[in-house]
Amino acid sequence: MAGGTARLRVPVGEDADRWITRTGCRRVLFVVHNVTSATRLLDVLPLFHSDVRVQMFATCTGSSPFLAGVPELLARAGLPVLPWEQAKDTEFDLVVSASYGGELGSLRGKLTVLSHGTGYNKRLAAPDSPVSRTTEPPVFGLAPDWLLEDGRPLATATVLSHPEQLDRLRSTCPEAAPTAVLAGDPCYDRILAALPQRDRFRRALGVGPGQRLIVVSSTWASRSLFGGDPAGGADEPGAADLLPWLLSRLAAELPADEYRTAAVLHPNIWYGHGPGQVQAWLDSARRAGLEAIPPLDGWRQALIAADCVLGDHSSVTYYAASIGIPVVLGAFPQEDLDPRSPVAALGRTAPRLLRRGSLRAQIDRAIDAHHPDRYKALAEQTSSSPGESAVLLRRLFYDLMGIPEPEAHPALLDPLPLPPYTPTRVTAPIRVLVRQLSADPPELAVTRYAVVGDAPDPDPARDPAAPAGTAHSAADEETRETGRLSVADVVVRRAAEDDARLGPPAAWASEALDRYPYCGLVAYVDGPDRCVVRTREGDLVRLSAATDPDGRPDLCDPAVYASALHAWLTDGHTLDAALPAITVRTGTAAHHVTVEPLPQPPPSAGSHASDSASSPRSRSAPIRSPFSS
Repeated sequence: MAGGTARLRVPVGEDADRWITRTGCRRVLFVVHNVTSATRLLDVLPLFHSDVRVQMFATCTGSSPFLAGVPELLARAGLPVLPWEQAKDTEFDLVVSASYGGELGSLRGKLTVLSHGTGYNKRLAAPDSPVSRTTEPPVFGLAPDWLLEDGRPLATATVLSHPEQLDRLRSTCPEAAPTAVLAGDPCYDRILAALPQRDRFRRALGVGPGQRLIVVSSTWASRSLFGGDPAGGADEPGAADLLPWLLSRLAAELPADEYRTAAVLHPNIWYGHGPGQVQAWLDSARRAGLEAIPPLDGWRQALIAADCVLGDHSSVTYYAASIGIPVVLGAFPQEDLDPRSPVAALGRTAPRLLRRGSLRAQIDRAIDAHHPDRYKALAEQTSSSPGESAVLLRRLFYDLMGIPEPEAHPALLDPLPLPPYTPTRVTAPIRVLVRQLSADPPELAVTRYAVVGDAPDPDPARDPAAPAGTAHSAADEETRETGRLSVADVVVRRAAEDDARLGPPAAWASEALDRYPYCGLVAYVDGPDRCVVRTREGDLVRLSAATDPDGRPDLCDPAVYASALHAWLTDGHTLDAALPAITVRTGTAAHHVTVEPLPQPPPSAGSHASDSASSPRSRSAPIRSPFSS
């Protein structure tokens, strides 16, 4: 990318004065090393907004092994992108980088370097400076290997977020200490400003009352949580790769309606291995309900919304601890960190994830035993100026450019946007355990587990948290395990009511009962809190959950209500006995569901779904699925 791009002619170039509209602007260059560093530059880009005296540019050093995704990110930023060679030939008033990669010393302008994480923590060998097994590599960003060129500081300003970083800088590279500027952490400030939006972020991720959101967070490299090197220190010495065990246990142990799971992975994982490959690795977990958060947008919102983070030595895990979220460390190679760093201190404090024992028990214990101030001392080292980075950074930038800050426009960072609504979607087969709590009025407890791959169906006799009662299977019509559809007790389809390919719901339901002869009930989910079901006996019913006390829709998967009604009917009760409503419990949450009979549409030609005498599953001779109990 750095060498093959055509040189720009406007707004800079040999004859740029002929073509530009605004003249005399100060030039600010953002240096992108990879997607990871670019995200921090995007944090501070709004500090120059509304100032018609400033022209911004971007360039890529081309020196990182992680160049995938950079062109798309630069296009999204919408700034003029200079080829690296042209960037080195052009005069700038200010150069801003969030990494030390590339020939930064060749750029012509006052260089400011930001951290692209929470301070400087990791030991990392400098390029062209191999480190032997007996020598500890220097701390990235605080050692002469990166900070000096020909014995002199490379940067005009080295931005730090806390004095503890300055203390370490003075001890490791005193020559660069005079360039240090304490200016806070813009990423952390955006998180702090968005904390009041926690409930909205949770609803956007489909987390309803009584549910717990579990976020799996991993940095890159082999000794991370996502890496396969057991030297990451997640479990007992010599343990095998933790990741497959973790992903499988998330589905097997966490009831689908009591927990929501999401993955926040370092951009170097996404773009180093390829988004398609990462999605493929996560496929089983995603079909069981895991939400893979995109590498650029939404990870901070997921962190704010989380009830627990299963992480490693990443900045994301540290940010989570800093805002009071319980963390459990799935990997933590202490030897890869500066022992004096706050992140290393977190590794000495937070509980470790153990392969032995129950994953759910470890998560619940971490949440229930957590105190919001547990990591208060570490949080105080995230930034010495929380909420003030915009003011401090803009003051620094404009001082370096030699012009006054715009008086009419305050220094502001962009607020974190509200993510789109992404409800839980489980397309893996589901084992449903139902216990009747009351017959009058009808009340049932439902626990659902995704069944992934060759894993056995959950056994209620071995699960003390599961309700003792009946069990049946449910399947999404779009499941990959199509063989399960033919033997499922409940089949679910999700689509709009007016979807011309499938609807109306009654028509699809009649066809589905014909298509799946072992099925006792089908459900057409056409809204976040409702569905239309048809029984094998031909009854057509609308199930609608009552709204929350604040008037918002119930976020429980409506397929739960369909399974509850199926269990009610197969347990010998009549549909009339379920009118006008039933109560369905998932964990600690109670869902009040209206049961409304719908008028029967005229049968379509060739359809026998409502003819109980011709159905293999009539009232007098029920046929049970091999997966039912």
